[in-house]
Amino acid sequence: MINESKLELALKNSWTEETSSDSENWTSDNSAWGQCAVTSLIVNDYLGGEIVWANAILPDGREISHYFNKMGSVEKDFTRVQFPKGTTISQGIPEVKEFSSTRDYILSYPVTQQRYELLRQRVQEFLK
Repeated sequence: MINESKLELALKNSWTEETSSDSENWTSDNSAWGQCAVTSLIVNDYLGGEIVWANAILPDGREISHYFNKMGSVEKDFTRVQFPKGTTISQGIPEVKEFSSTRDYILSYPVTQQRYELLRQRVQEFLK
């Protein structure tokens, strides 16, 4: 297995507007914006654990879908920094009922699958 800090560094250096689910609002100042689904897949690839879905409730009351990882009882959320101060994130649900896993659910969207493949390639290159 890879060192967690090296993986986090690889992710941060691999995020771009092309890997974001919201490329219109993505900026290099907030490079984690829109990266949670594909990042949770990469973390799962390298560190295992489970992918968890949760609601992120922004200070203005808007709710945004958010994914992160859990290793046992420990949360690994490399994209939490995308949200402004005052955002609350629910405990999360580790499985999506209609699918055999949350991973399968995330990858059931072709555009997300393409973003994942691009991020996966960039992370692999960075780690070489």
